Amino acid sequence: MKKEETTVLVLFHSKGGTTYKLATAIARGIEKQEGVRAVLKQVPHITLPDDLESKPFASVPYATPEELAQYDGIAFGSPIHFGSTTADMRLFLEGTLNLWSQHRLDGVPATVFMAAGGGAAREAAILSLWSTLSVHGMVLVPTGMRGAAGIDKSIAQGNTVFGTTALATMPGSERPSESELYLAELQGEALAKIAKALAPLHKTLTEPTPPAKTPEESINYVEQRLLELGLQLPVLPEPVGNYVPYTRSGNLVFINQVALKEGKVLHPGVIGQDLTIEQAKEATRQTMLNVLAVLKSATHGDLSRVKQVVQLTGFLNTPTGYTQHAGLMNVASDLTVAVFGEKGKHARAALGASSIPVNSPVEIQAVFEVE
Repeated sequence: MKKEETTVLVLFHSKGGTTYKLATAIARGIEKQEGVRAVLKQVPHITLPDDLESKPFASVPYATPEELAQYDGIAFGSPIHFGSTTADMRLFLEGTLNLWSQHRLDGVPATVFMAAGGGAAREAAILSLWSTLSVHGMVLVPTGMRGAAGIDKSIAQGNTVFGTTALATMPGSERPSESELYLAELQGEALAKIAKALAPLHKTLTEPTPPAKTPEESINYVEQRLLELGLQLPVLPEPVGNYVPYTRSGNLVFINQVALKEGKVLHPGVIGQDLTIEQAKEATRQTMLNVLAVLKSATHGDLSRVKQVVQLTGFLNTPTGYTQHAGLMNVASDLTVAVFGEKGKHARAALGASSIPVNSPVEIQAVFEVE
């Protein structure tokens, strides 16, 4: 019987690249533990650096607050700003309110590493982040004296008993130093060991036994309807820029998608010129399926939590004078009603556009009300 893999997220915010280098060392240490996989992601930037494309972390995918609950352990990394994390990391953590209210991170091991500049307030900065993680009920994993005997003591190092730091602005050697990277690997190993041990307990704690349901309540009618319609939702499309697949405000979920299928645009171009009406309908259907795939992620895999499809707005790549937008958007509207029944009926708009990103023939904006 195949053992279930333990996954540990290494989540960082980096500007110059020092925190990123520590993050990769943490990830290497994590994967030294058999059966544990490291996932490297960054928090979105509040303001994109002008030279972002030249940074080594430019292609690292962005995380969303909601996805934190799916990992068995998390390492948090940030530069130090005034004795705390950067505003970018702080803003990201502000988005974990729903996870806190649902106790989704209770018992999840966490550790902290930071780029410390000259070293001022590095321990205070780590402890400031520990405070947030403690409120979530996370199990804090410090470094202690791990690795202290093996570091180069001829230069200043960023070791602390709470977590590894890199003295990024200290003269005399490249930073992170070899010793700081060595300490980061050991920190990753320690987190992985604890995450692997606690993973079964964490899953039990975060998945409380629901109250007994009647036979009718135990049926997920949306999933059943998808099966009846022969629909299989695609793999969740990954963002290709500084944005997230969806946002949630209160009980409303906002989603934008284009006609991607298996990583490529389905029937690219202008409707009526580069593709037929039937191909345009196929692309519209694919776009709506992509929306539903993202919606399933937003509802933690349970589409029965959708209370109402509120609004669909279709943008169609059409030539001047085209008038059949409504007929194409009917494909998306019919699909939502087929899947959600009366809850699928919605307000709608359909607009022509002279071009759409990635040359997609269709883009759909959708708003849903969820539990």
